[in-house]
Amino acid sequence: MSKIIVNNLATEYTEDGQGPTVLMLHGWWRNISDFDAIVRKLKEKYRIIRVDLPGFGGTEMPKDKVWNLNDYANFIKSFIEKIDIKPNILLGHSFGGRIILKDQFGAEKLVLISAAGVKAKKWRKSLFMALAKIGDLVSYVPPLLFVRQKLKNKFYKAIGSDYLESGHMKEVFKAVVEEDLTLSASKIEIPTLLIWGEKDIVTPLEDGKKLSGLIKNSKFEIIPNSGHFSFVEKPKDVADLIQKFI
Repeated sequence: MSKIIVNNLATEYTEDGQGPTVLMLHGWWRNISDFDAIVRKLKEKYRIIRVDLPGFGGTEMPKDKVWNLNDYANFIKSFIEKIDIKPNILLGHSFGGRIILKDQFGAEKLVLISAAGVKAKKWRKSLFMALAKIGDLVSYVPPLLFVRQKLKNKFYKAIGSDYLESGHMKEVFKAVVEEDLTLSASKIEIPTLLIWGEKDIVTPLEDGKKLSGLIKNSKFEIIPNSGHFSFVEKPKDVADLIQKFI
């Protein structure tokens, strides 16, 4: 682990291996350790740089205001300049993919793993809210009252919402998820590999297929019997697809 100051924030990052530079951006409420398994498989041929995004892992949370997606993209730009790299490949999972859809930072190729960025359809949002209210009511049943918050958090996670798990970052979460990045996706022209877990309920397969249809030079791969964290559940399969692509 290394520490530097980026945009006045103490920032933690790691660097492994040698070769073409791969910059990895993790998902919401996650950290760089998520990538450990695929890094072990890729570092023999590639220089892998991972950074904890502001508010997560070992990097300080934003101090001055509620950050939006532009702020996170500006942070990555500053980080790239600070450590003086030119990433050949950008890899992003979920929220990390959302940042990459916003700005490709001069990369030659992209790898998007269950990337967020397609705004949820109104019916899906309404369903989630209805289910969340039901879960809230159920948690008030006397036998369940003592575990109410834990149960509520698990229920929200089961329906694909990171909101309750965002803690002090809830307002930031609301600020970044509202932006629909389908227009940004349609402007991407560099080779892009999209990897999706077959059973992903956080960013469903239909989102991945939509992004793939919008990105001109893209390839869409499905990892069978895996969810939102396909690269953790089946690291060899995901690493093999990445190596073949880059």
